[in-house]
Amino acid sequence: MPAPSTALVLGGTSDIAQVTLGRLAALGLDHVVVAARDPEGLPERIGVIAPGLAVEAVTCDATDVTEHTALVEAATRALGRIDLVLCAVGVLGHRAGAAMTPADVDEMARVNFGGTAAALAAAADLLVEQRHGTIVVLSSVAGVRPRRSNYVYGATKAGLDAYARGLADAVHEAGVAVITVRAGFVRTRMTEGLEPAPFATDAGAVAAGIVSAVVRGRSRVVWVPRILGPAFALLRLLPAGVWRRVAGDK
Repeated sequence: MPAPSTALVLGGTSDIAQVTLGRLAALGLDHVVVAARDPEGLPERIGVIAPGLAVEAVTCDATDVTEHTALVEAATRALGRIDLVLCAVGVLGHRAGAAMTPADVDEMARVNFGGTAAALAAAADLLVEQRHGTIVVLSSVAGVRPRRSNYVYGATKAGLDAYARGLADAVHEAGVAVITVRAGFVRTRMTEGLEPAPFATDAGAVAAGIVSAVVRGRSRVVWVPRILGPAFALLRLLPAGVWRRVAGDK
């Protein structure tokens, strides 16, 4: 299928989202609405990556679920039709496990899963009404099997991953595709200061996987890098004691 010409980005400050926009702009994307908690300077930053792309930046707090429908409706008015929804909302935290307070856990759950899922519900309703469009959800291999160092983050991504795959089945008959992207450790601003995990990659590699899946036009799960698919097919089966030794404190 042809590359999208319009897009709504949820989580527009994401390095992965911005690099993806640059690659899609080279294929014909010409107008995008980017939503972020702090959108200041986003059009200028994206303009460096994607010269000529029309960018409108709006403020959106993922945890304020009352505003999601209005956001999608406003984006539709601005774009005319939404071809692509790219969801890159999320917070990581350098020790997203036992070191977190109850308030930290609640905040991460609401940002990474609850609020994001609500935003995707609003976007899916619009695409189903259009009977057209693709949704891309940035999940993580952290959600496939939890580790002691970041099990809270992993739990939120596991929930989002399951939601995205179920959503793919729910909207299939309306001609809407949902792509779930399970990336490994990605070297971005979000992961600065963290020791890279095995098979670490960068935003460009993730963007390439997203673009390839989008132009294919079908719901699917995308692993980046690809080797993580067969690797986790085995790792998820390891006995708990072996997994604790393999995962260590990573």
